[in-house]
Amino acid sequence: MAALNDLLKKFYDIAANPDKQLKSYLEDGKKVVACAPIYTPEEIIHSMGLIPMGVWGADVEIKEAKKYFPAFICSIMQSVLELGITGVYEGVSAIVIPSLCDSLKCLGQNWKYAVKDIPFIPMTYPQNRANEVGKKFTKAGYERAIKELEVATGAVFSEEALQKSIEIYNAHNVAMRKVSDLLIHYPQITASQRSDIFKSAYFIEKEEHTKLLDELMNILQETSQVENKKIKVITSGILDDNKNLLKILDDNNIQIVGDDIANESRQYRIDAKPAVSSLDALSEKFSKMDNCSVLYDVDKKRANYIVDLVKHTGAQGVIIFMTKFCDPEEFDYVIVKKALDSAKIPSIMIEVDRQMVNYEQAKTIIQTFKEMIG
Repeated sequence: MAALNDLLKKFYDIAANPDKQLKSYLEDGKKVVACAPIYTPEEIIHSMGLIPMGVWGADVEIKEAKKYFPAFICSIMQSVLELGITGVYEGVSAIVIPSLCDSLKCLGQNWKYAVKDIPFIPMTYPQNRANEVGKKFTKAGYERAIKELEVATGAVFSEEALQKSIEIYNAHNVAMRKVSDLLIHYPQITASQRSDIFKSAYFIEKEEHTKLLDELMNILQETSQVENKKIKVITSGILDDNKNLLKILDDNNIQIVGDDIANESRQYRIDAKPAVSSLDALSEKFSKMDNCSVLYDVDKKRANYIVDLVKHTGAQGVIIFMTKFCDPEEFDYVIVKKALDSAKIPSIMIEVDRQMVNYEQAKTIIQTFKEMIG
């Protein structure tokens, strides 16, 4: 048990202290590239000898970013810009921002004017991504991003290095999926600890995180399983790393047994397969990504995906963390809710943002949900 607690503390320390990780990499003479949500091509950045570091904002008061954004826009984007303006990302060599939603497009354009000392590199993806034209467009976007990364950092791209990085990232994807499935059987791992495992992946190199995941799986497999008396749920949304909200789940004896969260499991569903070139492999990978609110899908298969995830994990219900002013998630919610109701799966929706300070309403909703399905 001591070994498990020590390892969980490592995940927590990494997840809670990205500034410490950044400082450590910079002191070692390494160059760091910030990776904004949601599908930044980290494999490319990693292959160039750079450190990809996720930036999903933080729970901070928005002051300077208000000069660039209206109040009714995703708080993740606002807080990313706020941290950039206030110097939290000082030392970062560049930031790569995909353009998969309107808010991300605004973040990129505002970043150019608000944070002039950190170059903005756009990653433009096609929404019609599965056909040959879409794949060529994606590949062209990768090629342009590579050129801009070389200019911003002085690093050099190579096909061989990218192939190796793809193998590293594929291995990490597999480990993350295995851990997610394994945690179903270990209710002693709290919702907050599960969040640390996923969140920490954004702040250290993937090969190092994979080692921690392997160690975690080994320890868990040697740990006696306990009787599961918790209420099992699936979470869905863009982000659910708020410690106050996660504590409410833990206080109410609720276990997260799987997720459809953008900064958690959505990142690890698809591996890159061998192709003509490594960039072709990455383009093919993106073409196969699906079941996400920011990825175009006329059939909205994500709704049935969540229903199937509930059945696969044995969950008793779904908690949807709705990021305030996130249009893609709000559009999907009606369809997801309809599918859950049709399958007779209980669900609740809790609106969240990076400036959330009052949790009483969320606490009441979760307690009522617990009583409804407990």
